[in-house]
Amino acid sequence: MWGMAGWTGSDDAESARALDRAVERGCNFFDTAWAYGDGRSEQLLGEMLRRHSGRELYAATKVPPKNRQWPAKAGTPVADVFPYDHIVEYTRHSIANLGVPRIDLQQLHVWDDAWAVDDGWKRAAEQLKKQGLIRAFGISVNRWQPENVLHALETGLVDSVQVVYNIFDQAPEDVLFPACRRLGAAVIARVPFDEGSLTGTLTADSRWPEGDWRNSYFAPEYLAATLTRVEPLRAVAAGAGLTLPEMALRFIVANPDVTTTIPGMRRTTHVDANMAAGASPLDADLVAALRAHRWNRTPDNRT
Repeated sequence: MWGMAGWTGSDDAESARALDRAVERGCNFFDTAWAYGDGRSEQLLGEMLRRHSGRELYAATKVPPKNRQWPAKAGTPVADVFPYDHIVEYTRHSIANLGVPRIDLQQLHVWDDAWAVDDGWKRAAEQLKKQGLIRAFGISVNRWQPENVLHALETGLVDSVQVVYNIFDQAPEDVLFPACRRLGAAVIARVPFDEGSLTGTLTADSRWPEGDWRNSYFAPEYLAATLTRVEPLRAVAAGAGLTLPEMALRFIVANPDVTTTIPGMRRTTHVDANMAAGASPLDADLVAALRAHRWNRTPDNRT
């Protein structure tokens, strides 16, 4: 639900229609964050939950870093990012925005595994569960750093990991997924369309309004490199009788280590396409063919 409050072009009425359509199509897991519009995305989700109070729906959100730095920078003291009081305070803010007695999944929005030894976040996770304010606790790891959470997982306090995983970004399969499997942690695959490139809609001339973060993620040099990798995938999808975004989603759900994936859903057309594509995985031969399109990226100045 980032796009519903944190991207240019968002419209609350359109977002509400998309959310309602998602429920109608059987979607029951919705991922948001306080940072998506300073609580606005959470409020939109809360309104939807009230409209469908008879359905069993699950809300996941995230605590923003206290220093408001995305991604987390190595060497930053955990006291500057996730002190105990801050986690508790923003959990209560999110509960108020969502209008629920407890959050199904509360997550930390950034992470540095050097913080795994800190008692503050551990105490917060344990007490929020004991107090009935959250059902489960998770961590959203920095982009292209799938192994930067392994020590936290070993504490036994982390119920889920949210990680970038898609046709390009297959690195979580190496170490993170086996660790989650061993420890019983859920995997939430985020950025299934690589922020839009795997929808096949970007061109060399793609630009966004001033202030939109996609202008940095797809700065000209990054966009050019991305498009050269997208083009061959068009042919693969066409040969399989699939659209590119359909193939992208079905690749993710084909992996048994993935619990769910969270594509954007600002419009009802997005919802319909995503729900249809996510209903069935790809066959093993096509998954194997897509292994050749792995792109090993390293963290840079993009979030």
